[in-house]
Amino acid sequence: MPSPILAPVVALVLWSFVMGAWLYATRIPAMIRNNIRFDPRRPDAEFHDQMPATVRWKADNYNHLMEQPTLFYAVALTLALLGAGTGLNAALAWVYVVLRVAHSLVQATVNVILVRFAIFMVASVVLLVLAIRAALLVF
Repeated sequence: MPSPILAPVVALVLWSFVMGAWLYATRIPAMIRNNIRFDPRRPDAEFHDQMPATVRWKADNYNHLMEQPTLFYAVALTLALLGAGTGLNAALAWVYVVLRVAHSLVQATVNVILVRFAIFMVASVVLLVLAIRAALLVF
């Protein structure tokens, strides 16, 4: 039977695909509507400056899902390999995933920085607790 902590890992991976789809579902129509052409010889900032903010928010969030969650994947897989992916560790992993989804929804829709930052900080603390719990087993 697979470790229960693998379910939130897979859930966050799938959520990343949802955000990627949302990114392109809004970016491509915005590019067509605003006649935006991507030129790889120009700085990325010029391309992004032409995009409406509400479209950029989805891309920004997708990028964020490729950053800190990589630490989550490493810690969760470590706990699974150590046979410690059950109980509190699995629950904390689900809390982390729920917080990252909430962070995505806030950033992609209203992008209220203080709310987004608060969610990010709580998620970071949850991830830190998971990392410490893994470290106590490894070291």
